[in-house]
Amino acid sequence: MGRVSRARDHVSKEEIEALLRTAEGRKHYDRLMVILNAMVDPRPASEIALHMNVSIHSVHLWMAVYNRLGLKGLFGPGPGGRRNQHMTPEEESLFLKPFFEKAAMGEIATVAEIRESLEEHIGKPLHHSVVYRFLNRNGWRRVKPRPNHVKANPQEQEAFRKTSQLQSPKS
Repeated sequence: MGRVSRARDHVSKEEIEALLRTAEGRKHYDRLMVILNAMVDPRPASEIALHMNVSIHSVHLWMAVYNRLGLKGLFGPGPGGRRNQHMTPEEESLFLKPFFEKAAMGEIATVAEIRESLEEHIGKPLHHSVVYRFLNRNGWRRVKPRPNHVKANPQEQEAFRKTSQLQSPKS
């Protein structure tokens, strides 16, 4: 038998029951139920996990976060996100606007050109992967060349194929 999981008294049992009625989704509901179980009937995390149909690791994690930070820690922002961003999404779209306009007029906007401008704007050198993620985040994609030229004439190409084979030394 493992250690007994106990929840600190950051909030009362009645407050957690009230939060359960207005839970925003399964994620919040499960976390609140684990805390309520540990408050009402303290027992090992393995038993709480079995009772709640969640992993033991989740019970340990949620209990530790709740005991340390309270409900704010339990429902605060999760892992991930853009914590080290150079610009906000609005600033990024404003920065790329001239390049979009240039591309709309039929001119080529290269990644090297955008990278150089971005490094100048930020004031430090950037790895190429940062620039590619920046472009991907803003809806840019790699445009491949057409398989055929726009002004190509299929009849002339076919005629050329027919006449050039006769002049080939291997035929």
